[in-house]
Amino acid sequence: MARAGSPTVRRRRLASELRRLRDRAQLTIEQVAERLGWSATKVSRIETSRVGVVPKDVGLMLDLYAVGETKREELLDLARDAQKKGWWHAFGDIPTEYAAYIGLEAEAASMRSFAPQVVPGLLQTEHYARAIIRSGLVISPQGEVERRVEVRMARQALLSQDDPLRLWAILDEAAIRREIGGCEVMKPQLDHLLEMADRPNVTVQVLPFSAGAHPATNGAFEILEFPEPADPDVVFVENLTGSLYIERETDIYQYSMIFDHLRAKAMDPDESRRLIALTKAQ
Repeated sequence: MARAGSPTVRRRRLASELRRLRDRAQLTIEQVAERLGWSATKVSRIETSRVGVVPKDVGLMLDLYAVGETKREELLDLARDAQKKGWWHAFGDIPTEYAAYIGLEAEAASMRSFAPQVVPGLLQTEHYARAIIRSGLVISPQGEVERRVEVRMARQALLSQDDPLRLWAILDEAAIRREIGGCEVMKPQLDHLLEMADRPNVTVQVLPFSAGAHPATNGAFEILEFPEPADPDVVFVENLTGSLYIERETDIYQYSMIFDHLRAKAMDPDESRRLIALTKAQ
């Protein structure tokens, strides 16, 4: 399976280019809105990739910014690509924030993940994923749980495609000791984790309880890196009420430094495998 392009990333890249071109034209969002007969909110949402934008509207913005023909065609092609649907749309009405995350993940070349409570989604077995998802969707119908499980399993193809995602996962010891779904679910999950850790594109480290306090006590995060220089890194943070995408360069640098500190405090990959195997045997 080859890496597939993501309309989410295309839309993000287009938004970045439109912001840059507006700045070059020395126009404010309000001035653009006034000249195009739009609201300032519409321009802002386009530039922050909060909404999709049709090629016709992109063309109007490019005319206003006096963009040359070659660049114009490049961006119009990008706008058309951004309108395509990702594979995840085949699963029905996925929440917007989750769809945005899947789109970014689908295009990423590498991911650094810190998981303090549970095994990361890309490394979960089907039964473990079902137990996790069911616990978070306690008032949802069983069909919704199964649909989410299917999507999570489909996402894992990223680790085995022709150009696989490079995943570096640091798990707090709690993530391998917390018995999700009972022993009959947890032992196969730990076996699967050991199998995945043997893949050349997957690195797993365990941060032991003995490491004590660390810089990421506030919770889980992921740093996604993309193959195109035009697509800057993104930090993804999720909480009970929503998701946060962090794109400011100084913030991304801070999260990268935190990950490096965690990596230094964690057991090395071989020690981590031994601890996971020991935990499974207990």
